[in-house]
Amino acid sequence: MAERLAVLAKSPKWVLDWSARGRDTEGPLQRALPKAKVLRPASTSRTGPWWQRLAGASHLDFEAVVKESKAELVWSNMQLHWAFAPGDRFAIWHSAMATGGLLFFSTLGPGTLSSLRALYAQAGQLPAMAPLVDMHDLGDDLVRSGFADPVMDQETVTLTWANAASLLAELRTLGGNAHRDRWPGLRGRQWSAWLLGALESLRRDDGRLALEFEVVYGHAVCAPRRVAMGANAQVSLDDMRRMVRGSRP
Repeated sequence: MAERLAVLAKSPKWVLDWSARGRDTEGPLQRALPKAKVLRPASTSRTGPWWQRLAGASHLDFEAVVKESKAELVWSNMQLHWAFAPGDRFAIWHSAMATGGLLFFSTLGPGTLSSLRALYAQAGQLPAMAPLVDMHDLGDDLVRSGFADPVMDQETVTLTWANAASLLAELRTLGGNAHRDRWPGLRGRQWSAWLLGALESLRRDDGRLALEFEVVYGHAVCAPRRVAMGANAQVSLDDMRRMVRGSRP
């Protein structure tokens, strides 16, 4: 992700960072753009799920960016796969961006954890994870959401662990199961024993457990906003201001 910042023609003043756990604001993004004002969509509240308690700007700051449509860069590292409908997330990002702004994101593709999903299916278990979207479909969603010139690519990374406990510990850092048909509550000791035993089937000849991750990368440009015109059309004052700003050279 950090390598892709090289395509920026100028340093953005306003950056919307919508990344997993907020780590990027203290990582390569902040180092590459030290003068940028980096805002986050999450509240600093100590209540609610941990992914809603990411440190950063307040909701008021984020709403101000959306209202003014002035984010020149939206950066989302390994967070999009938490959204059950990525196209809805793209629409939110587009609404917060200045015309000509750039979107950079990484997410997990459908080849991720195929071995783990197969174990669940063979045992008749409920889904281990939410369905993941193919990079070509993500490109189509970008265009439908108002972005232009999407560029998509992917790579497959294999991670290995010494034992099942360390494997599960790391998987839990990647987020929860967002599938709508997931198990609704906590699982017991019998389930834990089954899972630890089933994971042993993933052990390779070198003695380590292995799982595959398809990492999808994408970037796109925020195209000028369009208003569908019919015999009668209504345009809000805020939308009119955005279109006027976007038409200026």
